[in-house]
Amino acid sequence: MLFTLFKKDMTLFLKDKKAVLLTFILPILLITLFAFAFGGTGKKKSNPRTYTVLVTDLDQSDSSKETIKQLENLKGLTLINKNLQKGKDLVKKGERLALLVFEKGFSEGIKKTHFFKTTLYFDASREIETRMIYSFLMQHLSQNQGKEILKNRVNSFVSNTFSGMPPKMKQNIINTISSENNASPIQIEMQSVMKEKSTKENIGLIQAVVGTAIMMLLFSIANIGGSLLDEKENGTLKRLLYAPFKTTEILFGKMLTALSISIAQLVVMFIFSWLAFGLNIFKDVPALLLMILCTAFAVAGFGIFLVSFVKTRQQLNGFSSLIILTMSAIGGSMIPLFIMPEFMQKMAVVSLNYWGIQGFYDIFWRELSIIEIAPRMLVLLGIGLVMTLISIPLFKKNIISL
Repeated sequence: MLFTLFKKDMTLFLKDKKAVLLTFILPILLITLFAFAFGGTGKKKSNPRTYTVLVTDLDQSDSSKETIKQLENLKGLTLINKNLQKGKDLVKKGERLALLVFEKGFSEGIKKTHFFKTTLYFDASREIETRMIYSFLMQHLSQNQGKEILKNRVNSFVSNTFSGMPPKMKQNIINTISSENNASPIQIEMQSVMKEKSTKENIGLIQAVVGTAIMMLLFSIANIGGSLLDEKENGTLKRLLYAPFKTTEILFGKMLTALSISIAQLVVMFIFSWLAFGLNIFKDVPALLLMILCTAFAVAGFGIFLVSFVKTRQQLNGFSSLIILTMSAIGGSMIPLFIMPEFMQKMAVVSLNYWGIQGFYDIFWRELSIIEIAPRMLVLLGIGLVMTLISIPLFKKNIISL
């Protein structure tokens, strides 16, 4: 008797595709994404991450050129030459991680055995990544130029202090001191490209608010779009079709509702974050409102696409959970992008979450102008438009025809 009940329940479970999807496929997918994101991909150590850094040579000496050439040959580091201002702009906009500048006087510092300075400009929102690059650069610069400077410094000191010493003895002393002295005269000054007041903003708060807001907005709009399926099942949609309404009018009417609710939800969440946590939402109100509008339009288009793609409410619940959680994981809502390996960061651009999060980062953290943020807004508008155009024939096929 007990086995009969077990068999009945298992049969019902396996017939419920949504339950099977949420029980097995979704956890497997999320485990895979998190494993790749945190580098736990097997027993063997994964290949070291490759960092791409901009480089500017203001010294233009043989020493600086040779140093850059040595760095270019290092595994795990890719250097791209840029002029100083262009490089700073790319880092400020978040398009590049850091800019390494070899200041004027680099070669003189080596020849005269003085400390010389290189500057690493970085985006403070990616400081953890920059610290890794800093350690990487310090290690390799110290092994090469650092040793040369120390040797020159010791040579100068010994020669001036013990001028009458036999050359062979002098050389032995120089070699011994140089080999045992691990102190490095290399200095890399880390300098943020952000305005001083920008660094006072809580980057963690921005990530938490923006990432969560967009992810929850996607779930909310998927549920709103699902009301079309409810209307089909209870007969409301059929009555609307008997009335003088076109199919596109029904679809766009639902999209207008989704758009309005999306805007309202984002506005409420940002106001709450301002009141409860002190997030400064008034840095650039016009840019913020435009970004909210573009994000809401993209999310509304995505929600309409989801409901047009499926045929039943059960399918919508399963597919929406799978797609939204996947997009949120790779797009930066659930995991900050800097934690992810390089290939996942490249994948992030296919996610709606990515463009929304980066756009709000540009406003709250980077403090870019509307013109500079416009490309991200256009991408979001493009996502919404493409999703809407795809939804029209799917809506007629999967919803109206049923």
